[in-house]
Amino acid sequence: MIIYWDLISHDEMFSDVYKIREVDDGLCLEVEGKMVRRTEGDIDDSLIGGNASAEGPEGEGTESTVITGVDIVMNHHLQETSFTKEANKKYSKDYMKSIKGKLEEQRPERVKPFMTGQIKHILANFKNYQFFIGENMNPDGMAALLDYRENSMMPYMTLLKDGLEMEKC
Repeated sequence: MIIYWDLISHDEMFSDVYKIREVDDGLCLEVEGKMVRRTEGDIDDSLIGGNASAEGPEGEGTESTVITGVDIVMNHHLQETSFTKEANKKYSKDYMKSIKGKLEEQRPERVKPFMTGQIKHILANFKNYQFFIGENMNPDGMAALLDYRENSMMPYMTLLKDGLEMEKC
């Protein structure tokens, strides 16, 4: 399995269990997710030495909650954040500068393609996106963009390829 980490915050962003494809001339990775429902809070008493009472109904005193969300977000503990269009422009400028610095140190051959790449559709489709950052909520880290395919509820995330590092597990 390959885990993709944010180059700045070192937060886990996603893994290769999802369908991943390069977009925007290889500048971004698009990761397909799916909507999932999970039940949280259910505890199997037998796992902790409990014994069901013959006197009361089963599950007495326990509550479970059904959570619906995008599997990538839930599995990797991504945290939703929000931006105004102007705040996003400032964030993007600062983030690009940080990534450029990292690339100059680690992969200088990627600096020019990264800095000259056109990702105009992000600002053009700004209103469609939900923004997610890593579990540690580092404001300097990557903001992954969540959107849905036209005419479906198929979620996908877009992340800058050069803002990620891979680790084979």
